[in-house]
Amino acid sequence: MKLHQLIALGICASALFAGAAPAAPNYVQIKPMSQLVQAAVGDVKDGPRKLPVITWGADIRSVYANGNAERTAKGSLFDQLGLDLQLVREDVFARQLESYLRGDTPYLRGTMGMINMALDALGGDPRVKPVVIYQLSWSAGGDALVVKPGIKAAQDLKGKTIALQAYGPHVDYLGKLLKDAGLSFGDVKIVWLPDLTGTDNTPMAAFYDGNVDAALVIIPDALLLSSGGNVGTGAEGSVKGARILLSTKTANRIIADVYAVRADFLKAHPDEVQTLVHGLMKAQEAMTKLVANRAAQAEDYRNAMRGAAKLLLDSPDAVEDTEAMYADAEHVDYAGNLKFFTDPHYPRGMERLTSEIQDALAPLGLTGGQGTLSHANLDYNALRSGLTRLTKAESPRFDSAKVATVVAKKQQQGTLGDDALFHFEVFFQPNQKSFSADNYQTEFDQVIDYAFTYGGALITVEGHSDPMQYLRLKKKGSSDVELRRTRQSAKNLSLARAMAVRDAVIEYAAGKGVPLDPTQFAVVGQGIEAPKSGVCGADPCAPQNEQQWRDNMRVQFRIIQVEAEAEVFQPL
Repeated sequence: MKLHQLIALGICASALFAGAAPAAPNYVQIKPMSQLVQAAVGDVKDGPRKLPVITWGADIRSVYANGNAERTAKGSLFDQLGLDLQLVREDVFARQLESYLRGDTPYLRGTMGMINMALDALGGDPRVKPVVIYQLSWSAGGDALVVKPGIKAAQDLKGKTIALQAYGPHVDYLGKLLKDAGLSFGDVKIVWLPDLTGTDNTPMAAFYDGNVDAALVIIPDALLLSSGGNVGTGAEGSVKGARILLSTKTANRIIADVYAVRADFLKAHPDEVQTLVHGLMKAQEAMTKLVANRAAQAEDYRNAMRGAAKLLLDSPDAVEDTEAMYADAEHVDYAGNLKFFTDPHYPRGMERLTSEIQDALAPLGLTGGQGTLSHANLDYNALRSGLTRLTKAESPRFDSAKVATVVAKKQQQGTLGDDALFHFEVFFQPNQKSFSADNYQTEFDQVIDYAFTYGGALITVEGHSDPMQYLRLKKKGSSDVELRRTRQSAKNLSLARAMAVRDAVIEYAAGKGVPLDPTQFAVVGQGIEAPKSGVCGADPCAPQNEQQWRDNMRVQFRIIQVEAEAEVFQPL
C-alpha cells in the first residue's frame, strides 16, 4: 500500500523511506505548544474563507464538495450552499495553528488529540477557543504500533522505549493504549521525533535504533518494518523480528479527525458554520455513493480522485495513493456525528474522548490547564435536509462460524492468549449461575469500553471451574470414565457461566443505549484445564489455600487481535 499521510508539526517530506537504514535521527524535547506558537490573535479576515485540509482520506470530501478545486467551483456542493472557500493544505499543525490565531482562517483541522494540544497555545483567550463542529472520520487502518521481539501484549510495553512523533496524531493513541494496559506514560520511556514520515527524523527511522523497542507509525512504514505486515526478516528495510502489535484496523475508535472553529467566529457567523457542516455531510454521502458505484460513474469518480490527488498529494496522477488513503478512514456520516456530539451514553463520544485525551496529555505537560473542548450544539434537525442516510444500520462485523473455528484451534494449540492485547477477570461464588450488573458494573463498563474502542478485536469470554471435585474423585480412585465425565461436566458448567456473563454484559449495554455486536464475542469453556493453581502433569494442581481455590472460579476476558484472520473480521 502506498499511503502519503503527513500530519506532522515539523518538517514533512513527500517521499516514503526506501532502501538502507537512515542515519541516527535527531530526537527533540517535548514542550507545551505555547512555547512553539507565538502568533498574535487577530480578527478573522474577509474574503473567501480559508478552510484547512490535511493529507488524509477523509479530506477528500472537502475537495469534492469544493468542486474538486482549491477555490469553490461553480455548481459544486459548497457553491450551491452559498459558500466561497479556499482550501489550504497544511499538514504542519503549528503553522495551521498560527494561521488560526492570526485570523487567516477561523477553522482548525486535526485529530481530537491535536486540537486538545492546541489549547495550550491559545493563552486562555476566549475569542480563539476552538469549538468542535464536525467529525470527519476515525482512523481505521492507517496507523500502527510496531514492536520488536519480546513484546507480545500491551502490558509488555512497561519499561520499554517507544518512538513517537511530537504533537502528532499518535500521542493520545499511545495514551489510551497504555491506560487500557494498566500503564501510563511514566511506565515507558518516550523518544520524541519531529516528523511523522518521509525523513530521517521519524519514529520509523528511530525504530532501527537498537535501544528503541516500539514505534507509532503510519501503516506504509509499519508494513515496511514488518516485511509486509508479517514478521520482519531484516531484509529490504525491515527490522528482524518486528511485527505490528496493534493498528487502527483493530483500535478503530481512538483517533478521531475533526474540524473546530474559533468561538468568536461561531458567535458572529453561526449560519455560515452550520452551512459548512451541512455541505460536508452532503459531500460525505455523495462520496460514499460515488465510491460504491465507481464503475457506473467512472468519469465522476476519476475526476474526484484526480482532484483530491492534485490538492492532497501534489499530483493528479496519484490516484492509487488517494484511494488507499480513502480506504484507511472510516468516514463518519450524519448519524455518526449525531452520536459523537449528542449521545451521552456513546462510549466514544466527544466528551469521553476529551476527558481521556486530557488525562493522557496532562502528565506530559501538553494541556497547559486551559480547559477542555466544547462542541457547537448545531441544529441537527436542520442538518438532516437533503440527506438520505439518517441512521446507520449496524451489521455483524465477525463471521461467527469462522470465529468459532479459529478460537477452537487456538484453544487446542494452547495459543488462545498469544494475540491478546489485554485481559482481565471477573470472579464468582460457588454455584453462582447469574451475573447481575449491580455486582459487576465496573467490569461490564470495562468490557463495553474495550468493545467500542477496539471494534476490530475479538473478545473471548472464557469460563474456568474449580478442580477440587475432580481431584477428590481421583484421590479416591474413581474410574477413568467417571473422571472424564467430571472433567466434561466442569467444562460444560464453565461454558454456561461464560455465556451467562456475555449475555449479562450485552443486556447491560443495551439498557444503557449502547448495543454491542454479539458476533464480537466468542465464548469458551475452559473447565479445569487452566487453573490459577497451575497444572501438575496432566491434572490441575490442588489449591493450597482458600484464595487459590476461589481464584479458580472466574471468567476471563481477552481482547484478541485477529487482523491476520482476514476471513474472520470484516472492517467497518
